[in-house]
Amino acid sequence: MIGYVTLGTNDLARGAAFYDAVCGALGQARFMEWPGAISWGTAGGGAGLGLTQPFDKQTATVGNGVMVALECDSPAQVRTVYEIALANGGTDAGPPGPRGDGFYAAYFRDPDGNKLNAFVMGPAASE
Repeated sequence: MIGYVTLGTNDLARGAAFYDAVCGALGQARFMEWPGAISWGTAGGGAGLGLTQPFDKQTATVGNGVMVALECDSPAQVRTVYEIALANGGTDAGPPGPRGDGFYAAYFRDPDGNKLNAFVMGPAASE
């Protein structure tokens, strides 16, 4: 149902470096780019992720209660994505670990403060 998610940034170069690293750990790369915006994903694939400077030229702000969840293949990939996020300017918002039956996740914020998580569900969550 979701085609893509777009997050705002006040520093596209800094945000691009963060998402190049995080999306790269998920096997995704830039697939569209134009002045003021970049998208990561695969044409015809699952939901993509976009980063943009706001169209109205106002300061990008973080939505309270808004979070983007990045699906992983295993708890090991969750940990890798989390570590890469922190190594590339992200901040901790909840370390990797089980979060209930069949759900393993880690939470972090990008350099602009947008909240994300890396997760795996189902039998793969208990590896």
